[in-house]
Amino acid sequence: MRSVPSTRAARTSRRSRLRPIALSDEERRQLQQWSRQRRSRRALRARIVLSCHPGRSNREVARRLGVTTQTVGKWRGRFVAARVRGLLDQPRSGAPRSISDELVAAVLTKTLHEQPPGADRWSSRRLASELGISQRAVLRIWHTFEL
Repeated sequence: MRSVPSTRAARTSRRSRLRPIALSDEERRQLQQWSRQRRSRRALRARIVLSCHPGRSNREVARRLGVTTQTVGKWRGRFVAARVRGLLDQPRSGAPRSISDELVAAVLTKTLHEQPPGADRWSSRRLASELGISQRAVLRIWHTFEL
């Protein structure tokens, strides 16, 4: 019959399964810089890794930062596997972009630096017809660049 380990022993064995995080000076500087950003995903990820560094458990870090233990485990694992690059957003699935960077630049250039003939500013319909794209595409670009 197996004996049931005490809670202290169980915590120690769980903690020993956690992958230790050793930070280089450059990694620590980069993570501290990211962690100072106000509300970004990257800042939270950096705070998680920095909090894990002294050997804290996922549960302690989660409680301290107000996230779930699964979130801490995910970012601890990604950092151990790919270091700082593991904390960056991964490409997501979905349809590829249909508007090229050149077309986005053309919309921005016309919007910011040119005036339409006979008007003070571009309307989304007029700019779309001028560039041969949809009005919705123009509106999405304007919204992205807060114009």
